[in-house]
Amino acid sequence: MKILIIASYPQSILAFRGKLIEALQISKIKEVHIVAPGLKKKSQINNHLEFIGVKTHNIKLSRNGINPISDIITLFHLLMLINKLKPQYVLAYTIKPVIYGLLAASILRVPNCFALITGLGYSFTGEAKGLRGLLKKLLIQMYKLALRNSKKIFFQNPDDKALFEFLNIIPNSNNAVIINGSGVDLKYFSEVSLPKKISFLMIARLLGDKGIHEYAYAANRIKKKHSNVLFYLVGWIDGNPDAISQTELDEWTNDGTLSFLGKLEDVRPTIAKTSVYVLPSYREGTPRTVLEAMAMGRPIITTDAPGCRETVVNGLNGYLVPVKSVDKLEEAMLKFLNNSDLCVSMGKQSRRIAEEKYDVHKVNTFMLNEMGIT
Repeated sequence: MKILIIASYPQSILAFRGKLIEALQISKIKEVHIVAPGLKKKSQINNHLEFIGVKTHNIKLSRNGINPISDIITLFHLLMLINKLKPQYVLAYTIKPVIYGLLAASILRVPNCFALITGLGYSFTGEAKGLRGLLKKLLIQMYKLALRNSKKIFFQNPDDKALFEFLNIIPNSNNAVIINGSGVDLKYFSEVSLPKKISFLMIARLLGDKGIHEYAYAANRIKKKHSNVLFYLVGWIDGNPDAISQTELDEWTNDGTLSFLGKLEDVRPTIAKTSVYVLPSYREGTPRTVLEAMAMGRPIITTDAPGCRETVVNGLNGYLVPVKSVDKLEEAMLKFLNNSDLCVSMGKQSRRIAEEKYDVHKVNTFMLNEMGIT
C-alpha cells in the first residue's frame, strides 16, 4: 500500500506532518511518498525524509498567484508522478496541492483521495473586490472540480467547513470532517516557567491579514506608557500580495516599537523568554504557533475569527478581541501588564487545553481512522 502526500512548502513537512508520517509508517501503509517544490536531492529536508524512510519527489509549483502556464505544467507533472507511482491513497494540503493534486488523482482514478484544508488564504480574507474577488470566484470553481471525488475533506475549524458548504464547494457534506488543527507535540513543546518580566510575542508570515499592523500599532501605544515592555516579532516577508513592505518593518524596528528576530528554525527559546503570545489574524485554519505557545504554558491573545477563536476560552486561557481592533488588542495586553498573575493562571489553562484537545497523537489517530488507515 502506498500513500502520496502533496505539499507546497518543504519546511512544513517535518514541522507540521512529521508525526503524521511516523503514524503512517507503523500502519498498513508500506510506502510513504511526498512531493513538494524544493525537495531537491542532498537538501537538508530531503536528506532527513530519506533517512526516516520516506520517498521524496521534487516538483515545480508556485505557491503564490495563478499563472496558467506554470499551473498546467504542475498538473502535468503530478499526473505523470501519480501514474508512475499508482498510490492507493493521496493526501493533499494547502491550496494548490489540493486543487491540482486531487484533480490529477481524480483523473487517474486513485481510489482514496483526501484533502486537508489548512486555511483559505489571501482570496478568502477581506473584501472580495478586484483581483481578490476574481481569484475567489476562480478558486471556488477549481475547488469544486478537485474535491468532487474526495472520500474525506478535513477542515481545521467549523467556519471553513460551513463556508465550503454555503458555497456548494463540497459535493457531499457527509464527507466533511473537522479535526483539531495539525496538533502539537507536547513533549517537544514542553511547559516552561514564565519569565519575571512581561513581554509579548507574535510569530507569523508578515502579511497584513495576520494582523501585523494591529500588533505594531497596539505595541506603539503601550510603549508610550510602558517604555520598557518588549514586543517581539518573528517571521518573514514573502511574495504574497498581502505582504507588508520592508519599509514598514524597518520603521517599527528603528523606532523601537518591535524587536524583530527574523525567521527562526526553532521558536521554543523565544516562546520561553516571553510571557504572552499574540496573533491578531483575520482568519486561520488552526494557527500552529498558537498551539505551540499554549503547549509551553503561555496565555493567548487572538481574534474572534475563524480558526483563532477555537483556541481560546475567553477569560480562561487568554482573550479574544475583534478583528482589526487596535483598541481592544491594546486593552487585552494591558490586562496582563496590570495583573501579572493572569500570565500564570491563564498559561496553565493553555497547557491543559493543549493536552486535552490538541495533542498531535490524538489528532493523527482520529484522522487516520477517518481515512481507513490503521
